[in-house]
Amino acid sequence: MCLQLDLLFKKQDMKQIMKFIGYSFFTMLSVLLIGCTSCSKEESKTAVEETPSMTIRVPAGGNTWVVDQPFNDQALISENGIGSWSNKADKFRVYFKLPKAGQLHLGLNGKVASGSSVIKCTLNGQSKEVTIDGTTLQTSFVGTFEISEAGYYYVEIEGVSKEANTFASIKDVMLGGDATDGQMYFVNEEYYWGRRGPSVHLTYKVPTEAADVEYFYNEVTVPEGEDVVGSYYMANGFGEGYFGIQVNSETERRVLFSVWSPFHTDDPSSIPDDEKIILVKKGEGVYTGEFGNEGSGGQSYLKYNWITGNTYQFLLKGKPLADGYTQYTAWFKGPELQDWKMIASFKRPKTQTWLTQQYSFLENFETATGAITRKAFYNNQWVCDTKGQWYEMTEAKFTADATARKESRMDYAGGVENGVFFMRNCGFFNETTTIDSYHKRTALGKQPVIDLNNLP
Repeated sequence: MCLQLDLLFKKQDMKQIMKFIGYSFFTMLSVLLIGCTSCSKEESKTAVEETPSMTIRVPAGGNTWVVDQPFNDQALISENGIGSWSNKADKFRVYFKLPKAGQLHLGLNGKVASGSSVIKCTLNGQSKEVTIDGTTLQTSFVGTFEISEAGYYYVEIEGVSKEANTFASIKDVMLGGDATDGQMYFVNEEYYWGRRGPSVHLTYKVPTEAADVEYFYNEVTVPEGEDVVGSYYMANGFGEGYFGIQVNSETERRVLFSVWSPFHTDDPSSIPDDEKIILVKKGEGVYTGEFGNEGSGGQSYLKYNWITGNTYQFLLKGKPLADGYTQYTAWFKGPELQDWKMIASFKRPKTQTWLTQQYSFLENFETATGAITRKAFYNNQWVCDTKGQWYEMTEAKFTADATARKESRMDYAGGVENGVFFMRNCGFFNETTTIDSYHKRTALGKQPVIDLNNLP
């Protein structure tokens, strides 16, 4: 181009010079515009890439717990998610189970009352901040996180700054990326039961040579640190009720024995008189009354501060009576007690049966502690038949409730550990025992030494 311009000047052809300069300017301008258009396209492409696809919606309501302050959950967590969040000290963990390693894209579906809030999200040791500034629900992309292996994870959510009185309302955690390729696990429905967590059971096999079973004996040990509030370590379950120990609060524990009415209802006040459970007698200091919500019937409990690490003994008797009733009686013993203590004795109408369906279970009845693991050992199970012969039970079938079978929660386990039956649930651990599997513990040969004719 410079050579052509030089020749024109030598010819002193000003008309052609101006024409050439105009053409060259137009060409350069076109090149610049094309370059800018290309840059805009690249910037737009980059902007799209910064907001990757997040199609998996994890409801905050059923999958979130308050960190270190679980009993604050009722004020801050509902079926609609996280709300009424004004205290900077409150942190939340939202749990889900990922099928594989890889990249995980994370977003929050939420809104603010006004202004904007900065929220910090931590996942697998990586932290990122996001600004939420919409007063209607919208998804805000937090960032991409690296996941090293499949399993349960949580995103910890905490407030950094806010312009309104509250930080934000969070309805869902949004997920995407190749770490989500496959089967994801989280609570999608069943808000209440999902927060309680899965219940697990061991149903014992009675030796075939045993006659009708009159007594059922079991031992339970709760290890130190596994005594979580809301736990029921049920030892002696049977076809018409259950008997075990609970952690009811930080200061109260109970020995609980209940018998269901043959009338099926969750409202004890609706039970007809001829189908009500009748109290025959109760032990000293034992409360008796009715229960509901999960079937209805007669209930008894003794407030007793049992101790972790100690092994407690449970004895249950069931005997059909001539008047169309069956009578059930429960006794409890521990290393702090010199003798067996009777909890209560109930009569169940329209029932003629010896003890059946001998089983144990482990459940959490407190939604606030559904993110905390609990565990217990169940050992030395025996039955005594109507002929006075004792039989040891060393085989059991492991089962779980609807929360586990629906795969809302996968944090459940049970079977044999070091030769002893155990059960474990809640807390989002990764080991899962196959439902309906069979397990066999080590036989101890330690028949209970009990004077059955002189029990209190």
